[in-house]
Amino acid sequence: MPWKESKALDERKRFLKEWEKCEDDVAELCRRYGITRQTGYKWAKRYEQEGEKGLEEHSRAPLRCPHAISDTVAEAIVELRREHPRWGPRKLGAFLRARQPEGSWPATSSIGALLSREGLAHRRRARRRTPAYSEPLAHAQAPHQVWGADYKGWFYCGDGQRCDPLTITDAYSRYLLRCRVVPKTDGVEAKAVLEAVLREYGLPQAIRPDNGSPFASKAPAGLSRLSMWWLRLGIRHERIEPGCPEQNGRHERMHQTLQQETASPPHANLRQQQQAFQRFEREYNQQRPHEALGYRTPAQVYVASARVYPSRLPELDYPAGVDLRFIGQHGDVRWKKGRAFVSEVLAGEYVGLLEVEADEIAHPILAQIRLTSQTILTDTS
Repeated sequence: MPWKESKALDERKRFLKEWEKCEDDVAELCRRYGITRQTGYKWAKRYEQEGEKGLEEHSRAPLRCPHAISDTVAEAIVELRREHPRWGPRKLGAFLRARQPEGSWPATSSIGALLSREGLAHRRRARRRTPAYSEPLAHAQAPHQVWGADYKGWFYCGDGQRCDPLTITDAYSRYLLRCRVVPKTDGVEAKAVLEAVLREYGLPQAIRPDNGSPFASKAPAGLSRLSMWWLRLGIRHERIEPGCPEQNGRHERMHQTLQQETASPPHANLRQQQQAFQRFEREYNQQRPHEALGYRTPAQVYVASARVYPSRLPELDYPAGVDLRFIGQHGDVRWKKGRAFVSEVLAGEYVGLLEVEADEIAHPILAQIRLTSQTILTDTS
């Protein structure tokens, strides 16, 4: 014969039936059921007030939490989240505390729980993360030491027009200096945008783009007409390694946010898309707290450059001991009663010729071209 199972609810019912008979002393009855007299009186009172429903377990959670988020605060958080659906709990909290420092704002975990309850939280897909590689950007210790420049991937607007945004940021402050749609991704259009930015914000020490056109070419040291212009201005040309966008990671991370906020989905035409880019510039620089900046905005970290755009483009400065030669319009130079082709990129420029040994051609001179603002060509004859 199997053992009979007895649940706590059944035991309480039997206990109260005997309680109502009052045949035994209360203390003796409680001892027989293995409970204290206080517990016996508790269940008797619940049974009297609620009937058999009162014998079920009640939640032990407090009826009131003094630290609960008030309706006013919750409404402000939810409203801000709906305005900025891609801001997480930390950014929302930092923005609200900066806007109303006298308010009593909840902790990040409480904001996250509120967003989950309101159905405003989006779970991220788990992925294997690559360890951060920050060494190429380690020298950016102040604004204007390094700028990032690149084209965000093109896309079609609602009317079928292709949109190619050119973006420029300051690596240290994350300040978005410009996001402009260009008709063509060539050096002429890129120079027009960059020149306007340089006139407005001043000159950086270096600009770091990728290896694509118009920033680089197959000319010596990867120079292009655009990067030659930078050298004339005293701006170092830093290029990331091929296939290594993480070396310009801060700029690429901005592109992800730009895509999410302005082009998912794209706007109806290029005019509306450019207006969205300009609104994003203001929000990204002036309002959006940045985690890597201690939840300050880029505008709070950015300062103007001390190097102003010159009224006249200076010539390249070469060291003593080099033979200066003028590169013709076809990219060639006079050499030993003839002409030797160098590169069309250098057309119209004076370059310095330096004679070196044959086994020194491949790396030392090109490295010097890459790391300095001096363009030195080599000859071994």
